[in-house]
Amino acid sequence: MLTVKLPQLLSVHQMPRVFWEDGIMSGYRHPKSTALDCLLSSFQMTNETVNIWTHFLPTWYFLWRFLLLSYTLDFLGDPYNWPLLVYMMLICLYPFTSSFAHTFSSMSAHARHICYFLDYGALSLYSLGCAFTYGAYVMPDRWVNGTLHRYYVPIAAFNTFICTGLSCYSRFLEVDRPVLSKVLRTVAFVHPFVFDNVPLFYRLFFLLRRRLQLE
Repeated sequence: MLTVKLPQLLSVHQMPRVFWEDGIMSGYRHPKSTALDCLLSSFQMTNETVNIWTHFLPTWYFLWRFLLLSYTLDFLGDPYNWPLLVYMMLICLYPFTSSFAHTFSSMSAHARHICYFLDYGALSLYSLGCAFTYGAYVMPDRWVNGTLHRYYVPIAAFNTFICTGLSCYSRFLEVDRPVLSKVLRTVAFVHPFVFDNVPLFYRLFFLLRRRLQLE
């Protein structure tokens, strides 16, 4: 009878410092796991299991939604739908890339860095996809064709480039300067989110103000 032997899990003190996660004392995969070990470990309760599945399963949901939309919308022939097409492609790419990164990040210290570089890049691209859709569909009427509207997507693209580099650089500071590493990575993630959502925040603020005036 064919049996599959699941990889042995290690404690934090058996791992190189670069693999340590705050507050996680056990459930680490071997720091030089094979690709097969990484795949098998996704069915164990490791320090990455939740990250793997909470990104892998939504990938298929978004692909399903993308497929449904493709039956009702003309993504290629109607320019109005192009921003939505970009967004749907990136919202499928980001969770898949993140799941891939968390799955294979224990193959080596270098592989860990490369996997998370891909993860950060995909997240930044998703942020850029949000900017495309917000610039096309959410921008307040009074801002349309204004200065912010004209430079909104180019600034978002610049943020993508800078914040990807910043988050990747922060990984090299994890061991020697962990606090600075977390601060830089947090800024790299929060800044594009805040900028991209400025039109949405304005709409929500305007709607809330109108409701208060009516009351």
